[in-house]
Parts: sequence; structure tokens; C-alpha cells
Amino acid sequence: MYLRPAAAVALLASLAGCASLTEPTEQNVLVQTVLDHREIAGVGCVLYNDMGKWFVTTPARITLRKSAGPLRIDCQKSGKGWAYERVESRADANIWGNLVLTAGVGLYVDRNTGAGYDYPDVLTVVMRPAQEKEDGPPPAAGVTLF
Repeated sequence: MYLRPAAAVALLASLAGCASLTEPTEQNVLVQTVLDHREIAGVGCVLYNDMGKWFVTTPARITLRKSAGPLRIDCQKSGKGWAYERVESRADANIWGNLVLTAGVGLYVDRNTGAGYDYPDVLTVVMRPAQEKEDGPPPAAGVTLF
């Protein structure tokens, strides 16, 4: 297939709005844990989405792979508490430009790479006291257990 120079320039111009080209696929976030309205340190957490899994001891910054899907956070500190959280990603401003400039092609690419989506920069996980773990409902399928 032969593309004329003008067609090639038009194709490249239409991809210029593509978040996959202008946005990183990774994001740096701060993970902190709170129990009874106070920050609690030394909590082990597993963060995971459809792009990978990351381990952190709070409070800490971590670089994770962005995704259009939710980020799940499982935390526990022996004798202190536990938490299971789900954080939805949000489309950033570049993804809407993709819809217009690329007739939806860039939107498809960004959705698969996660480049057009962001999680909150600060993830505050609300812990539950340790004694509640026995009385609470069982974790959902796919939740990491400690």
C-alpha cells in the first residue's frame, strides 16, 4: 500500500492528539493508610490492575502502570487492621481529543495502553480494625489474601 505524502502527514497529524503518544503509560502515586482518622505507617499493601501488580509498605510513593480499568488495593497490618479498596481510573483531557481527531482510533489505542487514563495522585486507604475482619463479608473473587 502506497501513501501519498499529504495522506501520511494527515495521518501523523491525526495521531498527534493520541494520548499514547503524548502521555506516559505509568503514573506515580502516593499510597497512605488511615485507621480511626489517623495515619498508620508500616502497612503492607498490594496494588493491582489488569496491567500488573505492585507491593508497597505505607506511606510510600510508587510508580504503577495506568489502565482504563480499576485499581484494587489490598492492605493489612498484623494486629492493627485491613482494607480492600477499588479505585476507578478517569479519562484525562487528551482522550477526548482522540475521539475527535482520530475518529475513535486513538481512543481504542489509549484504552488498551492506559495512557489516556489516570488514577488519583494520592490514594488514601481507610483501614478497618483487625477484630472486624472475622465478622466482615468474605473478599470478592480475585482479591489477594494475606
